[in-house]
Amino acid sequence: MTDADTFTALYRQNSSGIYRFALHMSGSAEVAEEVTQETFVLLVDNPRSYDSSKGPIAAFLYGVARNLVKRHLERDRRQSYLDEGIEPATSEDPLGDLTQKESLQALRDAVAALPPKYREVIVLCDLQELSYEAAAQVMECAVGTVRSRLHRGRSLLIGKMQTKCLV
Repeated sequence: MTDADTFTALYRQNSSGIYRFALHMSGSAEVAEEVTQETFVLLVDNPRSYDSSKGPIAAFLYGVARNLVKRHLERDRRQSYLDEGIEPATSEDPLGDLTQKESLQALRDAVAALPPKYREVIVLCDLQELSYEAAAQVMECAVGTVRSRLHRGRSLLIGKMQTKCLV
C-alpha cells in the first residue's frame, strides 16, 4: 500500500466525522468544509506532526480541527445557526415529519446555544461518539474534566429543550 493509498483510506474513514464536528462547533457549512480540508492538508504537509505514542490518529485529527474551528470563530466573531444539511428520514406522515424536523432544529439550536466548552464535549462524545479518553486528548484536558463538562452540558441541554417543551 502506498502513502497515497494510506492517506486516501484515512481521509475516507475520518473526513465525514471531522466535517460534522466542525459543522456542529461552528454552525457553518463553509467553515466546516474549510476546516476539514485544512486538517488533512496539515497532515499531508507535515506528517511528522502526528505522534502515534500520544494516541490514535482520529484524536489527533479532531484536535487539529478543534484548533482550526477556534481560529475561524475568532476571525468571524459571529455565531450562525446550524445549516439544514442533515434531514430527518421522511415517512407517509407529513405532520410527524414536520414535528420531527422542528424538534431536530430545536435540538440543533440548543446545542449551538451552549457555551463552547460544553458544546464541544457534547459534540465530541454524544454526536461524534468519541471515548472520554479520546475527547480528553482532543480538548487537551483530563478525563475527569470531560466527564464533568459532559454532565453539565447535558444538564444545560436538557434545560434548554425543556424550556421549548420538547423533552
